[in-house]
Amino acid sequence: MLKRTLISFTLPVVLLLGNEQGNHAAASAMATAAKAQLRQNTPESQPARRSLDEGGTGTLEKMIVASGSVDMDLDLSRLSSVAAGRSPAETLHFAVTPNSFFTVLVFNDLLRAAEAGSMTLIPQNTANLPSSLSTSLQQLAVEKLPFGAAFDLAVRDSKNGFVFFNVEGTLYAYDADAQLLTITDGRLLLSPEFANALGRPLAAGTTVGKISIGAAMQPIEIRQLVNGETKSVEMPPLQGAAGGETPTLTQGPDVIVGELSGLAQFGSAGTQVGLAVGTDSCNAGDQPLDWLSLPDNDHPVIPQNLYRMGGGANNNEHFEQVGQSSCKHAFLALENNVCNLGCNTSGCTTGSHLCPGCSDPYSASLNSGPNLGSRAWINPFTGFFPRGDSPTPPNDHTGHVHDGVSHRIIVEANDLNPPSNPGATYFAEAAYVTPHEYAWCQSHPGQCNMFNNASYRQFSITGGPTNFTFSPVGNTVRTQPAIAAWTSTGATVNQIEPAPGNDGIWFMGYKVTNPSPGVWHYEYALYNQNLDRAIQSFSVPLGAGVNISNIGFHAPPQHPGWAHDGTLNDAGFSSAPWTPTQTGNSLTWSCETIAQNQNANAIRWGTLYNFRFDADQPPQSVNATVGYFKTGAPMSVQIQAPGGGSTPTPTPTVTPTATPTPTPTVTPTATPTPTPTPTPGQITLSARGYKVQGQQTVDLSWNGATSNNIDIYRNGVLIATVPNIPGFYTDHIGARGKGTYTYRVCDAGTQNCSNQVTARFGGG
Repeated sequence: MLKRTLISFTLPVVLLLGNEQGNHAAASAMATAAKAQLRQNTPESQPARRSLDEGGTGTLEKMIVASGSVDMDLDLSRLSSVAAGRSPAETLHFAVTPNSFFTVLVFNDLLRAAEAGSMTLIPQNTANLPSSLSTSLQQLAVEKLPFGAAFDLAVRDSKNGFVFFNVEGTLYAYDADAQLLTITDGRLLLSPEFANALGRPLAAGTTVGKISIGAAMQPIEIRQLVNGETKSVEMPPLQGAAGGETPTLTQGPDVIVGELSGLAQFGSAGTQVGLAVGTDSCNAGDQPLDWLSLPDNDHPVIPQNLYRMGGGANNNEHFEQVGQSSCKHAFLALENNVCNLGCNTSGCTTGSHLCPGCSDPYSASLNSGPNLGSRAWINPFTGFFPRGDSPTPPNDHTGHVHDGVSHRIIVEANDLNPPSNPGATYFAEAAYVTPHEYAWCQSHPGQCNMFNNASYRQFSITGGPTNFTFSPVGNTVRTQPAIAAWTSTGATVNQIEPAPGNDGIWFMGYKVTNPSPGVWHYEYALYNQNLDRAIQSFSVPLGAGVNISNIGFHAPPQHPGWAHDGTLNDAGFSSAPWTPTQTGNSLTWSCETIAQNQNANAIRWGTLYNFRFDADQPPQSVNATVGYFKTGAPMSVQIQAPGGGSTPTPTPTVTPTATPTPTPTVTPTATPTPTPTPTPGQITLSARGYKVQGQQTVDLSWNGATSNNIDIYRNGVLIATVPNIPGFYTDHIGARGKGTYTYRVCDAGTQNCSNQVTARFGGG
């Protein structure tokens, strides 16, 4: 119950900050800090404290932007040297994307604080702007910066994170009757990045204009408080997001990572830094999910990872994991509504269960521990780990001392330092692994939701060489591992399930580039999402006469061993690089076998390893061989490799990947094709229906398919054929009102099909 108790002593600090009787309130760093403390206090480290129960009685609303407008008055003569044909001033008008998560807290109709968030802008006019700003005009966002940042707001490119303007001097006002937020007097300061792009680095910090914002707000969470303690919580549906209807949830319990936020550095030791990222879990299923705190072992655990994409002519040649954390053990679900799934606590025991459609927050500070449990105790497929009161507790920290990186996302500082990684992009990833999903799957075949638990989000990095700051770029990509981001660059990523029903999945990624005439670079990434058996070897076939050079291997740092960490003799997992062995027809990397070393550096769950080389022959489609560590025979997987011979396959080109998007688009109607008679198989399908600006939309997700492409059937009609990876498709139906739709997916051109699922709108 400690999370709930924290509300009692922390929230009144927020409520008592300032005593203005009007509705005007400057953005208060202290108020933001106090609110952040509400989510960041960790029960493992905080002593019991007396509740500050004086005051704090009333209604606390968390609100987001329903709609709005933004005006930027720019002085072009200050942006750059005055050029012929340019007027000295321009006003840019923008609409705000509906339901933007630019959040504020309102207590008893008074604005108390603005939280970190952003609103994406839709331009309403054009102007004669510098080329870099003009190029990004269609994808600008206003971001509320987190507590501790040098500025209140920033205007950035929502796709790549490039900051054009920092904003200072803002004045916030809130009209409770109209639920209207206004932000005025914001001065637009030229950012260092934009100043450099303009060729005027010394102009950084110059005031080049003003910004004003008007936004209609809507509550997404309404708490009734008595003396600072929560007595009831209401989660209103978003206006225009779901038409007032409850979204269709998947069958069974289904925990996903709904949001990733607040990636931050929490310490350092030697050449390494310790990071953590905030996570909001969501139960996308129609059944309560067990959330029983330690010493019980029926709750999720939360690993965190960091990845870097870079190298080559376009800074996307390779996709590497540069850090991994131990696991946070979840406790006390708070039943929020971050995913807007319609949090429903009816018939659900709150706190010890995450109720259908509800969410639970963990700040980056809370996920930083350092009291996190070792991954070694956890079976990632079944979710099993020992009880906390057993002879082998999974989160025992007696017998060792923590430093600044212990159990956090351990990263070498040089892997983050911008001068050492020019043009690189970074992605944080987290997952929720839980035994309840597996247990439900065993008793309810076809309702297995263990494969969509990872999500990722891009972050930009500034600072260095030892202290770093991170800012989000774009939104969280839900239910997909971070390696899916590599597919947008032309890489191929295939899901592999070696033992359906008995073990988890891993992904085979590869990309071939042609950096110079007569030279081909081969890049391979093997990502183990939740495969307990782990991977021990990777063998690439080579054609006759192929010459190989620049053989390479990359793996993230392992955590050092500590007492009671679940590894043999508490030694920790080995960090020894895999040994390459080349013969006349193959190149093989391997670590020690389990018989040689139980702590060998195998590709265990939640980790990604890279293998690479250059060759003097172009690629052909071949089968690589992957060997497993704990159990299971080696298996073949399709890749591209230098095959030699006279008929080479061209360098791979970009493969279109279906990506969820909140923007409604027209879905072409294909020529009707009868639904195939299903053949019993291992494909499982789930669906979630919702509305975007009143238009019916359905998210489909599946696992267990074996083909490269998937046929999508709606109401017996083939509507699309999409790549199997990432196992997700959004059907923008476009209709309004009521409707009922049945879906089935099949391996392309076959009768190996999934179960049938139904999405209903408005009782249709």
